[in-house]
Amino acid sequence: MTPTRILLIGATGQVGWELQRCVQALGTVIPAGRQQSHRVDLTDPDSVRTLVQATQPTIILNAAAYTAVDKAETEAELAYAVNAQAPGILAEEAQRLGALLVHYSTDYVFNGQQCHPYTEDVPTQPLGVYGSSKLAGEQAIQAVGGQYLIFRTAWVYGRRGHNFLLTMQRLARERDELRIVNDQVGAPTWSRVIAEVTAMILAQLYSPFSRLEMPEMSGIYHLTCAGETTWYHFASAILAQGERQPRLVPITTKDYPTPAQRPAYSVLSCAKLQETFGVNLPSWDQALALCLAN
Repeated sequence: MTPTRILLIGATGQVGWELQRCVQALGTVIPAGRQQSHRVDLTDPDSVRTLVQATQPTIILNAAAYTAVDKAETEAELAYAVNAQAPGILAEEAQRLGALLVHYSTDYVFNGQQCHPYTEDVPTQPLGVYGSSKLAGEQAIQAVGGQYLIFRTAWVYGRRGHNFLLTMQRLARERDELRIVNDQVGAPTWSRVIAEVTAMILAQLYSPFSRLEMPEMSGIYHLTCAGETTWYHFASAILAQGERQPRLVPITTKDYPTPAQRPAYSVLSCAKLQETFGVNLPSWDQALALCLAN
């Protein structure tokens, strides 16, 4: 059997960093990014094609993305190059090799007007450039076809990179009072959970005993921790474990205007993922406790 070669793009990001540690047992991992030995510029189509052709992967994990939600409103061309154009090229190269492409998307493809968890078949309606560019990436992959898994996730945090957890811990050291939005609802998702679930699914697909076959399994799946909360209550749970306890003040979205509009409700239903792959996702607070104890 041909050894599995896993090309990991975005290896230094918060999801990519965890993926590199979770998929080691599945094959040879080839980390790629701007600062890796295998360099790639996702804004340059030729750079993306050259990387894939040079590494000849069995699996491509695309954990790279343009994630600056507010800056995207004024950097639309850059956001679309990274989030839409590059995934389409990766899909083309994966199809040429007969490789599997795993790509990560976002809850921001929805408008947030529902009051119950979004399933994969709910019509999309992004509110800003970031969500629109990520949706365009999904559509580019689907247009190519082949073997692919698109995992939509949400409210991602971890012990590395730039995220809400680290921001709250830093601000708690600097301020006596924090004003936190309390009318946006979602499911905080630890980056390690995303990586572990991805590894579990790949292990199933590439097991000689598996009954799951690609490309029949190709499609979009929601992947977040279970449950739901607000940013205010998420912050409360984070800081409850900290040494310093600033006063938290709940505010509304209108009290904290941003260039990009956020979905008011972005909880994703993970029933399809659980039923297809038998994955049991932890609640957001259980995952947070493990992350803080890490």
